[in-house]
Amino acid sequence: MKIGERLKRLRMANSLTQEELASRADLTKGFISQLENDATSPSIATLKDIVDVLGISMQEFFSEEVDQDIVFGKDARVQATDDGDNVKVELLVPGAQNREMDPVLVTLDPGGEMDEQPIHEGEEFGFVISGKVQLRLDDKLYTVDKGECFYFSSDRKHAVKNVGKSAAKLLWVVTPPTFYY
Repeated sequence: MKIGERLKRLRMANSLTQEELASRADLTKGFISQLENDATSPSIATLKDIVDVLGISMQEFFSEEVDQDIVFGKDARVQATDDGDNVKVELLVPGAQNREMDPVLVTLDPGGEMDEQPIHEGEEFGFVISGKVQLRLDDKLYTVDKGECFYFSSDRKHAVKNVGKSAAKLLWVVTPPTFYY
């Protein structure tokens, strides 16, 4: 079995250099490089030392990776809200509870306003695809036009309102997912 590519991916996912992984597993950088290039094979004991550093079990290391969906069409979207308040939220990637971020498409009719979101951990990013919105963070207001974006820490009360004359569309990304729609 060729393990090099898997080893390299796991090392990089742990933000480790070859030298850092080698040092923590009591190996040499050259040996890690050879492993990642499938130029040599480790003993079971050596591989155990490496996976311990990577924080996984031998079973996890050798388990088959499950193919993940990469592209999500319109048919994959889940409508989270359409409660008659002139606000529509569509989850763009299903299964956000298993992901690090939650991208949604928000459509606000003229005058439409999302409910105030409670303070929570994380960060939020929004890009205005069309229209004009007003972002409220605590008691401060920001006007965001088409083609502009906003980014803030979620430790503030926040809401967004369409202040334009036509529908506003926003790509909104929350990390970690919060499910407050």
